Amino acid sequence: MERLGPSRTADAGDAVARVDAGAPPRPDSGSAERVRLGGIGIDPVTEPEAVRRVLDALESGRGGRIVTPNVDIVAAARNSRELRRLVDAADLVVADGAPLVWASRVAGNPLPARVAGSDLVWSLAEAAAARGLRVALLGGTPDGAARPTERAAEILEVRHPGLKVVGAWCPPMGFDRDDSQWSALVDRIGAAAPDLVYVGLGFPKQEHVTVRLRAVAPQAWFLGCGASIDFIAGYRRRAPKWMQRTGTEWLFRMLSEPRRLARRYLKDDLPEALRLLAEACRERRKAWRGDGTTAA
Repeated sequence: MERLGPSRTADAGDAVARVDAGAPPRPDSGSAERVRLGGIGIDPVTEPEAVRRVLDALESGRGGRIVTPNVDIVAAARNSRELRRLVDAADLVVADGAPLVWASRVAGNPLPARVAGSDLVWSLAEAAAARGLRVALLGGTPDGAARPTERAAEILEVRHPGLKVVGAWCPPMGFDRDDSQWSALVDRIGAAAPDLVYVGLGFPKQEHVTVRLRAVAPQAWFLGCGASIDFIAGYRRRAPKWMQRTGTEWLFRMLSEPRRLARRYLKDDLPEALRLLAEACRERRKAWRGDGTTAA
């Protein structure tokens, strides 16, 4: 497995987003219409269905890009037309945040389940191990000699015997704006020829980078997975299962990293969650008034 030393990344320029963001949504043919929430479309799939869609595409030689919106991403996209288009242009968009599922149910157009990126990294790895697919990891939080990205790769291989992790890269800060650093990463991805790439750089950095890398590996699937690489490595802890099930995982994360996350969750995300629910209530009332009955 090839390794690349740790560091943080920087935002890609606006021009990067335009490479992919101008395209229309590209759900698979025959898939259900996306559910619109907060200005973006979300595919109504369960986690097993999402995995199956990726596997079917890989078997057909088609790559793609997965975005996992939570409340924070919806709030950012609501305030940026370019980010909305960047999300909608993804090949698969799944509801990472429980409030999105709640809002869809209130509106009467329910998403079947929450599909967290931090769960998809495991289910896709399991499927990859069973089918001999090649996986690469890009990103993670640098921590000196600890190198969480490499640790995450080792854990995935131990947890799923037979998994082929062909790269674990945490490139230097500003690599996406440095021609030599970017070329080095492109060469590594080209040589590794992954089928799946987990990109853990945070939204929208990971989406900008993924758009560019799709041109390098057009038959691979890229999953923007945020902090998931750190979760796998044990660098950060996920909330207990009961908090994940009840939609209170955000509270655990905020209490774990209050200095970094308290303002974001309380000032930005909580109002956005309430706004989503209020919009859903209005949609429900509109549907009721339209035909005299409540939505199913």
